[in-house]
Amino acid sequence: MADKRDYYEVLGVGRDASADDIKSAYRKLALKWHPDRWVNGTEQEKKTAEEKFKEASEAYSVLSDPDKKSKYDKFGFGGLGNNPGGFDFSGGFGNINDILNDLFGGGFSGFGGFGGSSAGRSSQGQRVYRGRDIRTRVRLTLEEIATGCDKQVTIERDEPCPDCHGKGAVNDSDIQTCPVCHGTGQEARETNSFFGRTVTYTTCSRCGGEGKIVNNPCRSCGGRGLIRRKATINVHIPAGVEEGMQITVRGEGHGAKNGGINGDLLIVIEELPHSQLKRNGNNLFYSKIIPVTDAILGCEVTIPCLDGSYKVKVEPGTQSGTVVRLKGRGLPSVQGYGSGTGDLYVKFLVWIPKKLSRKEKEALEHMRGSESFEPDLSRDDKALFDKMRNNF
Repeated sequence: MADKRDYYEVLGVGRDASADDIKSAYRKLALKWHPDRWVNGTEQEKKTAEEKFKEASEAYSVLSDPDKKSKYDKFGFGGLGNNPGGFDFSGGFGNINDILNDLFGGGFSGFGGFGGSSAGRSSQGQRVYRGRDIRTRVRLTLEEIATGCDKQVTIERDEPCPDCHGKGAVNDSDIQTCPVCHGTGQEARETNSFFGRTVTYTTCSRCGGEGKIVNNPCRSCGGRGLIRRKATINVHIPAGVEEGMQITVRGEGHGAKNGGINGDLLIVIEELPHSQLKRNGNNLFYSKIIPVTDAILGCEVTIPCLDGSYKVKVEPGTQSGTVVRLKGRGLPSVQGYGSGTGDLYVKFLVWIPKKLSRKEKEALEHMRGSESFEPDLSRDDKALFDKMRNNF
């Protein structure tokens, strides 16, 4: 998942975007990158268009689904499984056109008449800025994961300049509307093609997409409207998280100029290995080595658990490889997503000594040939022996 871009970044919308905003953003990208539009392009252009179209479609399929969107907002890609968008891209574009037909009212064909863009702007045309997200890692022990915990995360982020209040200029009069794009931040170019009239938008060459030109920049921030500062954020980590999951802390990312929307802080979970226990999903596994005498006679052993220790009875005649389940001694499902609390599985391994004293050898020789020490291939024992052979 490490090479995937954030779905909100892919569609170019904020995390507070409405369903209509998400649909509108995807509609524009689908029009731009649909492979039918690039049939006469170079091989590289075709490849790029296909990748962009798949990426946008996957992002839309997640963010347009309330359940998937909720999981993604809480846990990032780790909360969506192995096929987040639910598409099969192996032999074409599957049911992507179903989405396009839904967006465009059926009969998706042609691209004329869909020019224009309002992403990132208010209804009055004023550009609304959004700060960048910050991604950082938090390292957790299994004990912390079992109960959930609070962590303090120290980051460096952009915050609005206190001297110019994020404007980038000393006075309001020092900010003028860009004469090239007239405040839109984009330059439009119309072309006629086989697909009809299309409008291509590029970032304004004069203001760099800002829509404004600053004549007298603030000295404190150099006209950026932002300054870099350290900040310590308290983050609550819910119980049951896994390696690679992402916790989103809204509004704690980089600040935005002109009173815009702050980005988010994305906490990626890094799980520290436990000295004794192994994890697989919500279940824990532990191997306990016992002497052959304890396996024969039975005993009581202490098993480490995340909340302390637990006494387990070893039945007389326990075979090496026997597994005992301690129900509910595993890890919880994160915030209700999953099948409840896992279990702890204990595997007994019987240790046989390599060196014996003469008396010990004599005692064992005396027992050699005894019926009690011959393998008993009864139904239960035979099933255990067959299982051990199959695992060899």
